[in-house]
Amino acid sequence: MKVIQEHGITHLDLHGVRHNNVSDEVIDFVYQHQNKIPLIIICGNSQRMIEITETALKENSIMFSMPRFGIIRIERL
Repeated sequence: MKVIQEHGITHLDLHGVRHNNVSDEVIDFVYQHQNKIPLIIICGNSQRMIEITETALKENSIMFSMPRFGIIRIERL
């Protein structure tokens, strides 16, 4: 898991994370950095990575948007 700060927003870059670990990494990241919302999750061009991330967020009632393909923005818990 690679966490970076860019333009005052905390980002999680999922490149290199195995699909079976994505859900846990995403939820851990969101709750660990919830005081810094909005957050950005970089999924890249993998449709499967995007689907896993969206499912994990929906299952935890976390509100998000996708301003660009492969980029998910956490709006609120």
